[in-house]
Amino acid sequence: MSKQAFRIALYATLTAVSLAMVFPFGWMILTSLKTQPETIQIPPRLLPEAPQWVNYLAVWRQIPLLRYFMNTVIVTVLTLAGVLLTSCLAAFAFSFRQFQGRDLTFMALLGMMMIPQPVYLVPAYVILAKLGWLDTFYALVVPWTVNIFSIFLIRQHFKTVPWSLYEAARMDGAGDLRFLWHVLLPVSRPVLVTVSLFSVIGSWNSFLWPLIVTNSEKVRPLQVGLAYFSQEQGSFWPHLMAASTLVILPLAVFYLFAQRQITESFVTSGIKE
Repeated sequence: MSKQAFRIALYATLTAVSLAMVFPFGWMILTSLKTQPETIQIPPRLLPEAPQWVNYLAVWRQIPLLRYFMNTVIVTVLTLAGVLLTSCLAAFAFSFRQFQGRDLTFMALLGMMMIPQPVYLVPAYVILAKLGWLDTFYALVVPWTVNIFSIFLIRQHFKTVPWSLYEAARMDGAGDLRFLWHVLLPVSRPVLVTVSLFSVIGSWNSFLWPLIVTNSEKVRPLQVGLAYFSQEQGSFWPHLMAASTLVILPLAVFYLFAQRQITESFVTSGIKE
């Protein structure tokens, strides 16, 4: 096979795989614009006969979607701020500070990533109940402000920064926080964007934990609200798909703006000492 034929076959395969991955999202959007009979029509109809934009208006009226959006945005922003703060400080300590048991502590943290979430759901619930944090934003935010994978990813990027640069900054009178703020963070923008994206996706799509610790609409996030709406609607697919589209759309827009930084992060940081 010639080089040109190989490239054609490669691009054709990548295009087919991309279309297969995008198709479910396209079908969801198209279904949100259909009538109920069109969604159960045999054979299936791809395009709606007349786009039913009223489905989105109906969803907006049936559930307090704005309240759910605001709750999710608050939880997402506060969790992201906490993750960036704790991850950068911890990654700096594990990269540039020398203290006894540093590597052992770091390995212990990595080992905790293997513990599945259901194992600590009950103990965490009991602790929050004793603190009186159930059905509050504290329960949705505070337990997730420390993310071990984010610490690991940022630490691996910090390890690529020459040690001589840190020593030069210390000789010029810069403290640890000043070195972190003025030197490390500016050159770590790609990995910070990647960590931010993971944090935002995790907070935005979180379902099990908010379902357990929330009881009222005042703090209920999108995914839990969508689950209650799904139970109420049953199999009325146009409204369900319209609500799902509204929930997914902000993440899709955020990813489009952040994808370049994500690529740069994995290219420049690597996994090395």
